[in-house]
Amino acid sequence: MEERYHPELVEPKWQAYWKENQFFKVIEDSLKEKYYLLEMFPYPSGKIHIGHVRNYTIGDVVVRYKRMKGFNVLHPMGWDAFGMPAENAAIDNNTHPAAWTYENISSMREQLKKMGFSYDWDREIATCRPEYYKWEQWLFLKMLEKKMAYRKESYVNWCEKCQTVLANEQVEQDKCWRCSQTVQQKNCGNGFLKLQIMPRTCLSIVINYLDGLIR
Repeated sequence: MEERYHPELVEPKWQAYWKENQFFKVIEDSLKEKYYLLEMFPYPSGKIHIGHVRNYTIGDVVVRYKRMKGFNVLHPMGWDAFGMPAENAAIDNNTHPAAWTYENISSMREQLKKMGFSYDWDREIATCRPEYYKWEQWLFLKMLEKKMAYRKESYVNWCEKCQTVLANEQVEQDKCWRCSQTVQQKNCGNGFLKLQIMPRTCLSIVINYLDGLIR
């Protein structure tokens, strides 16, 4: 046995073996108990940092344990790739948002694969793809139809440089967390949702209803 660990030799070998034998491909199996684990989707900034490594390592340890315990595990990966951050980054990099985003996704995907995380990459999604966000739009229109979504005037945290509204958590010492521009209080029309906490049984009924509509 080698006294020194050589990741550049050991890890590509086993990652290729896992891929060839589709170790992490999820197949429906009614005889096994299901287990679903979803970490937050990373924003495709182009590089994996230690926060990603920490977060996804924890999730991967859990799902590998569950597989060894006989669970049918679904452990997908996706990309939080839609909206103003991608557009602003594209402006800063003088490129099209789609090109910038998909190039970063490709780079980060390869980095995650090198980490050996046990994702079923056949189930990968990106929130900027129409086949994904069409369902967000559909759900919003349903809420609008049922008067669960509405508009009204209210004050918001506004960043003039990013041209976007910020959550309170994105304002640090009265400055935008992304660009350090001083944040203004601006009165404008906003969208709101009428939500209330519902019992778990009611929530299950709603989820099953939406699932039936989608199918």
